[in-house]
Amino acid sequence: MAHESFEDQEVADYLNEHFISIKVDKEERPDIDSIYMSVCQGLTGSGGWPLTIFMMPNQKPFFAGSYFPKHSRYQLPGFLDLLKAIHEKWLKDRNDLVHTSLAVTQSLQKESMQESSQKINIKTIEKAAKNLLQQFDSTYGGFGHAPKFPTPHNLMFLLRYAALKQDNMALKAVEKTLDSMYLGGIFDHVGYGFSRYSTDEKWLVPHFEKMLYDNALLVHAYIDTYQYTGKQSYKEIAEMTLAYVERELTHPEGGFYCAQDADSEGVEGKYYVFDPKEIEQVLGKEDAAYFNSYFDITKEGNFEGKSIPNRIKSLHPTTPLEDKRINAMRTKIYDYRYKRTTLHKDDKILTSWNGIMIGAFAKAYKVLRKEKYLHLAQAADSFLCNHLTDGTTLFVHYRDGKASGVGHIDDYAFYSWALLELYEATLETDYLRRSLSWITQLIELFFDDTSGGFYLYSSEAESLIARPKEVYDGAIPSGNSVAAYVLEKLYRLTGNLSLRKTLDKQLNFLTNEVVHYPNAFCFSMMAFMQELYPTKELVCVLPTDESMEELNEMISSHFLPQLSILVKTKQTKEALSQLAEFSKDYPLTTDEPFFYLCENHACLAPVHDLTKIISLL
Repeated sequence: MAHESFEDQEVADYLNEHFISIKVDKEERPDIDSIYMSVCQGLTGSGGWPLTIFMMPNQKPFFAGSYFPKHSRYQLPGFLDLLKAIHEKWLKDRNDLVHTSLAVTQSLQKESMQESSQKINIKTIEKAAKNLLQQFDSTYGGFGHAPKFPTPHNLMFLLRYAALKQDNMALKAVEKTLDSMYLGGIFDHVGYGFSRYSTDEKWLVPHFEKMLYDNALLVHAYIDTYQYTGKQSYKEIAEMTLAYVERELTHPEGGFYCAQDADSEGVEGKYYVFDPKEIEQVLGKEDAAYFNSYFDITKEGNFEGKSIPNRIKSLHPTTPLEDKRINAMRTKIYDYRYKRTTLHKDDKILTSWNGIMIGAFAKAYKVLRKEKYLHLAQAADSFLCNHLTDGTTLFVHYRDGKASGVGHIDDYAFYSWALLELYEATLETDYLRRSLSWITQLIELFFDDTSGGFYLYSSEAESLIARPKEVYDGAIPSGNSVAAYVLEKLYRLTGNLSLRKTLDKQLNFLTNEVVHYPNAFCFSMMAFMQELYPTKELVCVLPTDESMEELNEMISSHFLPQLSILVKTKQTKEALSQLAEFSKDYPLTTDEPFFYLCENHACLAPVHDLTKIISLL
């Protein structure tokens, strides 16, 4: 529509004469996008982008649709014809448009107020897993048919389900999907990183756009699965993905850019595809033969006469993936590709997506103990502190030296999650304090204290025709899902009763939304798992750093999603007592470490030896 209509002189003249035209960036204003997408779905039965809305001057919509060509063709009305029809209706029968806009708005507001009284239990968790496994593609991995999206939070949920229930089918679905995505063309075998989705069932032909949030969430999934299974390939794929983000999507001061485009010189995928002769010119005959065979680069090609590098014929990734000969060649091909054609970068820095990526680097540090991952997470955290908050309010995005937009639920929820991941990776009390501070701000500005649930936009933000609450976990988890998960974790770490009250209301709100189709809300299911399955709390009273090293080793080598850890030392005891009042009851009086393992508000006798705790876990 941008090229066919908005840049067309005839359309532009008509729009400028008879309409006020407003173009909205849905990433900067997800509140506007959410409300009017609901309108489109209500009026037409479907949605999608581009989203086209016609509304009254008071924001109330009366007509909606998605794509319109300039002129009518087949079943599609033309945009110009539509503009003329609406203008004529405006002149001759404006009252009808007013009535329609009122009816649409009332329906929207009524929908956002609906309540029910469903109950959730372990069977709902089991139903979510069962529904996902019924959709599982055992041949190529993933769920459902093409196009296939990574949806890493579904894999994160299934992995936790596999661990808690010792369910081999769930684990197999996770591993097969992670293996297949890496082997396919959705993974960039030259420059690393994952594209947005696959247009086919094999994960071979992607939509070549690379998004920060996909890569961040996939790192979470691969790192978790490596920690649970110990399989080296998952660690290596996660590290490749992190290397891509560090090289291609990192601002010099530490924040992370949004995305890289699919198109180069107006052609989708041109940047990423090769023919065998090209490779031969760069590597020489012998090395090219090895490289082309390894990545299935053929004369016939697999995408519009060229080849997307892939390893699907390998059937499964080898363990480990490291191939020194290939890596040396890969560097040469990357340099050649980089100079061959340009690739546009969306260099906006979004608070919400940065939150997911900070958490991914923090988790990588927690499990792999590589200092550079912690430094990258901390640098991005500093960037957000310096550029995307004034200390009390978060902003949506930063570009060209300027921050703008009042933060939405995702900004607060995802940043709180990032700080929680940094806390779990370092056990530094200040990250816990800051996570609690931002989730408290989220509660004050966004929470519906009567019915539960967090609104999409703040009580202090611009007022729109509706104030929705988004729950569905789409390409990224919803702010409400992440907020519930963070509330669960923070409550178990702090014992804060005020958090408990908010958490109960939030879980009741989510129950009403998720109970009928729980596999569409997998991040919410992860929050419910914290509530419905046994959790444990470990309070560590440590007099020396030596015990801390032993504790870090335990954390990095065991997948323990239901465990919360607090560390009390001489340096942290005062700050910790402010955050978790119960920590005052654990004495710091000897030169020996004490470990208290608690479950269901009851603690076992303390032990000095951490290996005993590991056996109990």
